[in-house]
Parts: sequence; structure tokens; C-alpha cells
Amino acid sequence: MSVALNVVEIKAFVPAKDFALSCDFYRDLGFTMASNEDGIAYFLHGNSSFLLQQFYVHSHAENFMMHLLVDDAHAWWAHVQAQGLVERYGVRTTPPGERPWGMVDFTLTDPSGVLWRIAHNIPRRG
Repeated sequence: MSVALNVVEIKAFVPAKDFALSCDFYRDLGFTMASNEDGIAYFLHGNSSFLLQQFYVHSHAENFMMHLLVDDAHAWWAHVQAQGLVERYGVRTTPPGERPWGMVDFTLTDPSGVLWRIAHNIPRRG
């Protein structure tokens, strides 16, 4: 007899070199901080969430990547630009582009070096 295995949620623990700075960055990016206790902040936006942790190892952070699938990557890009995240936090971005894997995405590196790919799917033609 097979048992139904349901997943309710999965969350990544995102490292933070400067925890307070990273909390500000993610709020300015558009996430809501639902809780912040004992060096772990719970961030969410809609049905998506992650845990920001007061933990940092350079080689780990610089090899950590998050993928955020959104309805409109261009709108998120415009928001990143309007918020002045690059200037305010010294982070890096690359502009949106159409990718061969069927998405439009851009990259945003957080203050700790974590790379985010923010993307939307390109509707299939025909």
C-alpha cells in the first residue's frame, strides 16, 4: 500500500554577512519580514518564502543561488531600479534578457554575495 506524501513547504536558509543590512535589503526588494528571532528572519512574498540566517561563510555565500519565478521579470527589474538597490546596497545586477531555456530573467546579487535569478516563463508559441 502506498502512502501519499504531501509537501507543505520548502524553504532555503539564505546566509547573511551583515544580518541587519540584509534584512533591510530584502524588505526594500519587496519581501515582508514575518518574524525575526535568534538570528533567523522569516521573509515572504505571496506564497514564496525563505529564512535569512545570521550565518556567513564566504565560499558558501558566493556559491549560493536562489531562483524566484514571478509573473513579470521586467516589473521586478523596474522595482529594483526604482528602489536604487545597486546604489544603496552596493549590489550587482544584470539586465533582463531572454534565455534559451524559455525564460526572461535578470540577476541580482545580495549584500552577502548570494545570487538571485528573478524570472518569468516565456509563453510557448504555437
